[in-house]
Parts: sequence; structure tokens; C-alpha cells
Amino acid sequence: AAGLVFKERVKIMTVNFNDQEGVESHKGAQDFVFWNIPQVQFKNPDVQIVTLKNMTPSPFITCFLEDNSKVYFDVDSQSNKEIMDRLIKTLGKTKQTLDA
Repeated sequence: AAGLVFKERVKIMTVNFNDQEGVESHKGAQDFVFWNIPQVQFKNPDVQIVTLKNMTPSPFITCFLEDNSKVYFDVDSQSNKEIMDRLIKTLGKTKQTLDA
């Protein structure tokens, strides 16, 4: 698995979640921050990644693109694998591009 390599136009990713124990709807976002963000940052050294804790009722990810547009991902009750798969599908480079 190549992991998540963002398209060039992605400049910043923010992850909003709460880290209180037992809040199931935020568990996937917590796992994503703990397990996946280090890998994502390694593969995307030019993308700024910010985690914002305990400021939101429901977890979400925002990606800021170079044309100042934003892409929002509602990650409420999703697993970290589902979150990764959606990010790869929506804003990741394709396998063909990475293999080229």
C-alpha cells in the first residue's frame, strides 16, 4: 500500500476531534491522528497538518487547497481505515500517477 500521497494542490490538512474516553463517534478520528498522521506527514512533507482537539461536537477533517478552496470530510463514527480510504480516493494521487 502506497498510503496517502496528496495531490500537489493540497497545502494544509486539519483534523478536528475530541479525545475524551468513551466517545465512540470520535474514535476513528483519534485512531487516525495516532496511527495514520505520522505516515501521512512522512509521505507529504510539504503539507501542513494541524490537529485541533476538543473544539467540535462532531469530528471532521478540512483540506485547504492552493486556490483557497476547502474540502470538508465528515468523519463522525468512521474508522481510521475508512477515513484513510476516503482521503486517498478524494485527494490522493492515483496508483498510476505514483507508479509513473
